[in-house]
Amino acid sequence: MRMSTLFVRTLREDPSDAEVPSHRLLLRAGYIRRAAPGIYTWLPLGLKVLRKVEGIIREEMDAIGAQEVSFPALLPREPYEATNRWTEYGDGIFRLKDRKGADYLLGPTHEEMFTLLVKDMYGSYKDLPLSLYQVQTKYRDEARPRAGLLRGREFIMKDSYSFDVDDAGLEVSYQKHRDAYVRIFDRLGFDYVIVKATAGAMGGSKSEEFLANAAVGEDTYVRCTACDYAANVEAVQVPAPAAVSYDDAPAAHVEDTPGTPTIDSLVDHLNSAFPRADRPWAAGDTLKNVLVVLKHPDGTREPLAIGLPGDREVDQKRLEGQLEPIEVEAMDEAEFRKHPSLVKGYIGPGALGEEGTSAIRYLLDPRVSEGTRWVTGADEPGRHVVDLVAGRDFTADGTIEAADVRDGDACPNCDGGTLESARGIEMGHVFQLGRKYAESLDLKVLDENGKLVTVTMGSYGVGVSRAVAAIAEDTLDEIGLCWPREIAPADVHVVAAGKDAAVFEAAEQLVAGLVAAGVDVVFDDRAGKISPGVKFKDAELIGVPTIVTVGRGVVDGLIEVKDRRTGEKQELALDGAVEALLGLVRG
Repeated sequence: MRMSTLFVRTLREDPSDAEVPSHRLLLRAGYIRRAAPGIYTWLPLGLKVLRKVEGIIREEMDAIGAQEVSFPALLPREPYEATNRWTEYGDGIFRLKDRKGADYLLGPTHEEMFTLLVKDMYGSYKDLPLSLYQVQTKYRDEARPRAGLLRGREFIMKDSYSFDVDDAGLEVSYQKHRDAYVRIFDRLGFDYVIVKATAGAMGGSKSEEFLANAAVGEDTYVRCTACDYAANVEAVQVPAPAAVSYDDAPAAHVEDTPGTPTIDSLVDHLNSAFPRADRPWAAGDTLKNVLVVLKHPDGTREPLAIGLPGDREVDQKRLEGQLEPIEVEAMDEAEFRKHPSLVKGYIGPGALGEEGTSAIRYLLDPRVSEGTRWVTGADEPGRHVVDLVAGRDFTADGTIEAADVRDGDACPNCDGGTLESARGIEMGHVFQLGRKYAESLDLKVLDENGKLVTVTMGSYGVGVSRAVAAIAEDTLDEIGLCWPREIAPADVHVVAAGKDAAVFEAAEQLVAGLVAAGVDVVFDDRAGKISPGVKFKDAELIGVPTIVTVGRGVVDGLIEVKDRRTGEKQELALDGAVEALLGLVRG
C-alpha cells in the first residue's frame, strides 16, 4: 500500500459530527467515510481491519464445528409475521414493498430464516446437533444513530444458531459458543468482561453479554467487590427484604402536608412537623409512584404506575429492558387529564392498580415487600398517608426491576459484597433461546423413539463492524489509532523521510524485501512537498504497530524502528533489517 496511490485522505482536524474518540480517529485516519446518518463507507485501510476481524471470527467458529451460510438481507414478511416480530419490531426495522405490493424488510436479525432453513433440510435427531453461522450486513432503523460505528443503521454482525434435540444438548452448544467467544475477544485484543444479561425480545432463558470496557459505552454493568458476580444493570435482581410482621404497626393515618409535591420537600416537612424519636425521616422512608406510558408494538398505549422508594429513580433503560419490545414514555399532561383521580405530587396506591380509582396497572419495586411501612401520597392535594403498610393497607399487580442500581448496593449473589459500576460496549451476546422460534415455525425432528420433538435453539451474536470501533476505542492514544498487530491494516509502516534519492532507493529495497517475506506494508513513498513531519503524523494517526523510518541514517547504514504502542525506538542496520523486522512482526 503506497501512500502516493492509496485511496486515503487524512485529516488534521476532528470532524464536527464525530462524537467519540474512535469515531473521530477512524474518520481522520481515512478508514471510513460517512454516507448518511448511521451509514458508513469502508475505505481500503478500514476494510483491511474489518476483514481481519471477520477472519478471526470465522477461524474460531469453524473450530467448534459451526458451518457458514449466507442469507439475503432482503427478507419476506411471512416468517416474521409467524413469530409476531413483524409487529414487535415496531419502527425499528426498514420495511418496503415490491412492485406487486408484497411486504419485505431489511433483515435486522435472522432467527426465522435459520429456523426455516433447518426445517427445510433436516428431520431426524441424527442430523443434530447442528451449528450454523453467517457474517452479514444487518439493518435497523435507529431513531438516533450516533458514535460512528458503535450505533448505526447499517452494520455487520456475525450471528450463529445451534440446534439440539434437548436442553442438555443446548447447554453443550451454548458452552462451546461461549468458549469460542472468549478466544475471539482475547485475540481481538481489547479489555472486556462477561456479564449476566436479559434475554429481552429474543426470549429464552440463560443470557450473557460480552462488554468491551469503555467510558463511551452505552451499557452500564455492575460487578461485586467480593465475588465474581457481574451483570448488565438491566439484569440485576434486587434482593427483596424478607416479609416483616406488622402486628404492632400503627394504623395508617392521613396528615396535612401542604406544599410538599417533591420528595425533598416532603422529608423536610416530616422532620419539622412529625419528628421521629429514633432518627430523622429520610427519602428512603417514602414511597413515590412514577407514571409512564407503554407504547406497544401494535401502537396501543397503556399507562403504568411504578412504586419505588423515594431515594431511587426509575432507570429508563432498565425499565425498557424488562418490557422489551415495548417502548416507554413519560406520562404527559394530556394523559394525566384522562385520569382525574391522579393528583400530581400526591399520588398514592389508592388511585392505582386494578382496584384503584384510575384502574392503572401498578407494579412495585421488590424493596416494597410485605410489612414495610411507608409515607406516600393520599391522592389529595397537600396530604400524605403515614404508616401505610405494604400487604396490609395496599397491594399491587406485581413487581418490576426498574429502580436505578447504584454503587454500594448489596450484591444479589453473596453476603457482604457491594456493587460497583462501569461502562461498556456490547460486543457479543449469547442466548439459550429454547423453543420459542422452533414452536412458532414448527421445527420438529423425530427422536430416537420415532416421536416428533420440538428442536431447542441457541443464538449467538458478535458485532463485527462495532468491534473495529471498540478495538480502536480501547487502544488509541492522544495522537492517533494504535492497532493490535493481529488486526492492524499492515504489519509495518515504512516512512521515506527525506528528499535524497538514496533514501527512497533504500526504502524501496527494504519494502520489496519485506513484501517478499510475506509482511504487509504501508509505504509512505510520497515525494515533492510532503514533509517528513507530515509523514510521521500520518503514520502515528494510522496506527500500524511498527513504524520504520528510512532517513538520514541511511548514510551510516541505519534505520529507525518505533513501537507505535509504547513509543520505544531502536536503530537497526539496514543490512539484515528484513530478517530483524520479520522476527519482530512474527515474534
